[in-house]
Amino acid sequence: MNELFLIITLLISFGGTIAFMKIFGKGGLFAWIGICTVFANIEVTIVVHAFGMDQTLGNTLFAATFLATDILSEIYGKKEASKGVLAGIFTSLTFIVLSFLWVHYIPAENDWASGFVKGLFSNTPRMLLSSLIAYAVSEWIDVQLYHAWWNLTEKKTGDRRGMLWFRNNFSTLVSQFVNIVIFNFGAFSGIYTFRELVSITAACYVIYIVTSLLDTPFVYIARKITAGDVAAKE
Repeated sequence: MNELFLIITLLISFGGTIAFMKIFGKGGLFAWIGICTVFANIEVTIVVHAFGMDQTLGNTLFAATFLATDILSEIYGKKEASKGVLAGIFTSLTFIVLSFLWVHYIPAENDWASGFVKGLFSNTPRMLLSSLIAYAVSEWIDVQLYHAWWNLTEKKTGDRRGMLWFRNNFSTLVSQFVNIVIFNFGAFSGIYTFRELVSITAACYVIYIVTSLLDTPFVYIARKITAGDVAAKE
C-alpha cells in the first residue's frame, strides 16, 4: 500500500501545483509552495518502506515546491521564482515557531490532543531546522541553475523557449541532491548510523530522480496554459 499512497501523493502534489496556478495564477503557486512546505515538514518525520527502500516521507511534497519555483522561473522570471523561495522559507520559519509553542502549552484536563502533538513535535526542532536550511540552500541553487542552464542553451541554440526539459531536469537533479544530503545528515546524524544514513539518502535521491523526471511534463503544461504570460514576458 505504501507504493500506492506515494503515487497518489505525487499526483496530488504535481496536479495541485497546476490546479492552483490555473485557478489563482502566480499567487496560487506561492500559496501551493506554502501548503506543501508545511505538510512536508510534518510528513518528513515518518520513515516508510516502499519500492524496496527505507525513505522519509515528504519527498513528493518537497518535489512540488521545486516544480512550482521552476514554473515561476519559466513563466514569470527569476525575480518571481526567488520570491517563491522566500515564501517557502518564511512558511517554514513560521511553522517552526508555532510548533515549538504548541508543545509548551499547558493542556486542559479534558484535552486529548496535546500528548500526540508533543510526541510528534517535541523531538523535531533539529529536524525542522535541517529542513529549513536544506530547503533554503537547495531552492536557491535550483533557481540559479535554472537560469544559468537557460542562458547557456539559448546561446548555443539561439532558441529562447527550447530545451525546457534540460534546464528543468538538470537544475532540479542537482539541487535535490544538495537538499537530501543536508537534510538527512543534519536531521538524523546520531539517530541512524552513517551506513544507514547513506542508504536512506540514496533511497530518497532515487525517489527525487523519478519525481524530477516526472515533473517535466507539468512544466510544459504550465507553459501552455500561460502562453500569453510567456509571450508578454518575452
